[in-house]
Amino acid sequence: MADRYEYVPHPLLRHRVRDVASGVEGELIAVINEDVSNSAHPHWVELAYIRGPSGREFSTAVDNIESTGAVPGPSAAGQSPSRAMADTPVSK
Repeated sequence: MADRYEYVPHPLLRHRVRDVASGVEGELIAVINEDVSNSAHPHWVELAYIRGPSGREFSTAVDNIESTGAVPGPSAAGQSPSRAMADTPVSK
């Protein structure tokens, strides 16, 4: 049986995003190209998996996400504070 999903790189991974359909904000955990078909004919869609403020993860269409512009905190990204600061862009 062939794989029914594959991970897709996305520029907003581990950043705060908003699901425009529900208005919920959270951290983008993964983007997955997933075969959602129950038949022999594949139907592939790109789904964004977001961890909401409650800690519960949910999925939405990748086209439904937008950046909140907030830099993720060290606990959200699983990084130490010094590592999070090193990844923070410097604006002039």
